[in-house]
Amino acid sequence: MIKRHEGWLAAKVGDELVMMSVDSGVYIGLNDVGARVWDLIETPRDVKELCSTLAEEFETTPETCQPEVEAFLAQLEERGAISRGV
Repeated sequence: MIKRHEGWLAAKVGDELVMMSVDSGVYIGLNDVGARVWDLIETPRDVKELCSTLAEEFETTPETCQPEVEAFLAQLEERGAISRGV
């Protein structure tokens, strides 16, 4: 399951979502797909669920979506924005 970490502020700026960690001061800018992923993981969910929803909304397939979502989640995890677990 993918879960957001507490302590991240987010605001829409133009076409992107800008996020900042209150604890570390790290900034992240997300495009519309990244922002949608952030919205979806407000409720913890697994990658398969994420890709299924994104595939419907962005006219792609879950199989095409999954590698890109995995790479994006790895970046969020590296910056301390999310955690993965059971």
